[in-house]
Amino acid sequence: MPIDVILVEPCFPSNQREFARALHAVGARVTGIGERPKEALDDGLRHWLTHYEQIGNVTDEGQLERAVRFVQSKVKVDRLEAVVEAHVLAAAKVREKCGIPGTSVRSTFLCRDKPAMKEALRQAGVPCAQSIGSSNPEEIKQFAARVGFPLIVKPRDAAGASGTERVDNGPELDRALGRFGVPQGRSVAVEEFIEGHEGFYDTLSIGGRVVHDFATHYYPNVLEAMRTRWISPQFVTTNRIDAAPWYAEVRAMGQKVITALGLETTATHMEWFVGPKGLKFSEIGCRPPGVRAWDLYAAGNDFDIYKEWAMAVVHGRPLQKLSRQYSAGVIALRPTQDGHIAGYTGVDEVHHRFGKWFMDEHLPPPGTPTQPVEAGFMANAWMRLKHPDYDTLRGMLNLIGQTVKVIAR
Repeated sequence: MPIDVILVEPCFPSNQREFARALHAVGARVTGIGERPKEALDDGLRHWLTHYEQIGNVTDEGQLERAVRFVQSKVKVDRLEAVVEAHVLAAAKVREKCGIPGTSVRSTFLCRDKPAMKEALRQAGVPCAQSIGSSNPEEIKQFAARVGFPLIVKPRDAAGASGTERVDNGPELDRALGRFGVPQGRSVAVEEFIEGHEGFYDTLSIGGRVVHDFATHYYPNVLEAMRTRWISPQFVTTNRIDAAPWYAEVRAMGQKVITALGLETTATHMEWFVGPKGLKFSEIGCRPPGVRAWDLYAAGNDFDIYKEWAMAVVHGRPLQKLSRQYSAGVIALRPTQDGHIAGYTGVDEVHHRFGKWFMDEHLPPPGTPTQPVEAGFMANAWMRLKHPDYDTLRGMLNLIGQTVKVIAR
């Protein structure tokens, strides 16, 4: 019997279509529920999707539930999958209401709400930054007095560095709380600032057990990278995770987090810091990473990661082994100023030096409006490379950052 899977929003962002492709490839019948009209589906999606339902807002629990129940009136729905951070909680609530297996509302909430997440993990013995979730300015100030500065202030359900601020003293904290609307009753997450190197640990788990994993490093840490124009930030996934003993601690922490939060068959994205206070867990999403990090894992391991995810969801088992042949990374290339792209320098030089190791690149044509620095790693120009040696790849990316300039006016 075919497995019937509903995929939330198969059209956007662009890599969403890969999840539909992979589900179809492993034998699932795939129904898409999304916000775009059916006419917007490309030829691939038209082939891979058995049916498509358009609704106004996939994060609206009521709209999503009505669409799911309509599909259930036609077929037995075996899985309801959402792989975008903004979609996962609504999908979990509808999943439970409609009796469909998958990640629970409790687990999804704990992966979204940063203070509740950290409290659950501290109880499970996972080392985390001290934190508080509060809408009370005085309670937050008492936390600051107890923990000390610097502190991190961010939305309770922030993804990555989105909306995140570092505050170094009392007046900065007061201003940040005002910007977040705390005096008007909005609750925020406030955390101890952890000094050290930042990276992420991504997994694919089946029945709560990690079957594939990947360790990736940020250069520099995200908060600095998303606030500083002159930096060409990178993140690089290593092919040394099986060989370097230090990663055993990261892996053990990751499995402990998955178990503590009750995650079963799902992709995860976990952020961590390591520094003077040792390895500290930062946060988790019960979905694949953003910024197309899965493309790096696929290129580094000679495998179809989307198909592997689909095998987990549909058949409950892995299909492929990871080669760990390459490290792979992306470097963001920032425009010299806000405005419009005027041109590039240094591109031919890095192509000549490193051409065989290029995966792909994005160089918006002259005249393209620039995006602000805080818009992310892939908001403007970028290049992606792979190499068998991690340190060599890091050197190549550093030289690209020093050589390629994105001229804007």
